[in-house]
Amino acid sequence: MVRTEDAVIARYEHSGEKFEILVDPDLAMDLKHGKEVNFDDLLAIDTVFKDAKKGEDKSEETLQKVFNTTDAKEIAKRIIEEGEVQLTTDQRRAITEKKRKEIIAFISANAINPQTSAPHPVQRIENALNEVKFNVDLNKTVKEQVTEIVKEIKKILPISMEKMKIAVRIPAQFSGAASVILHKYGLEKEEWQNDGSLVAMLEIPAGIKQDLFNELNHLTHGDVETKIIDDKR
Repeated sequence: MVRTEDAVIARYEHSGEKFEILVDPDLAMDLKHGKEVNFDDLLAIDTVFKDAKKGEDKSEETLQKVFNTTDAKEIAKRIIEEGEVQLTTDQRRAITEKKRKEIIAFISANAINPQTSAPHPVQRIENALNEVKFNVDLNKTVKEQVTEIVKEIKKILPISMEKMKIAVRIPAQFSGAASVILHKYGLEKEEWQNDGSLVAMLEIPAGIKQDLFNELNHLTHGDVETKIIDDKR
């Protein structure tokens, strides 16, 4: 649970009524962007206020009328998702930088240089982002911004984020352990053969193809068959 002195106010207005809660700023923004959070860590106190600074609570009657519940956690979720989280300048800067790093990591993990079919290192993506002077939007998710960012980066860097379909055949002695790896990477279909071997189809970002191949080769000591079925680049 965040300490009250470290919490910020999340505010929501509806039908002329104001509702405020005290929340952890980082977790509140994570929730706002669709991530799962622990509400015990998110909320400084399980109370919905009329005015958090004055400590004035909202009546249960009003909460029931507006939210159809008096459960503080359910109400908090709606306040954060539909309302506004009051961040300080430093908090806004820190959270924006965190999101920027998440965007860079996402692009590096999912994109490739179409000229070499190799992924771009994190530092190269970061340098390109700096060069195009793209302003990260605190109120948008990583995926909501990636398409526009890649469009800008393409002006100075060959980059592709398309996916590819890969067929894989794993010998019986490695099929159980390999199935775990394949599910991690985005398994679309798997068929267990009569001899215990595994045939699978995956659709993965082109940038992580080599990571997949490396893991499978390490597990099977090179005894694995792979074939690119559909390269959408």
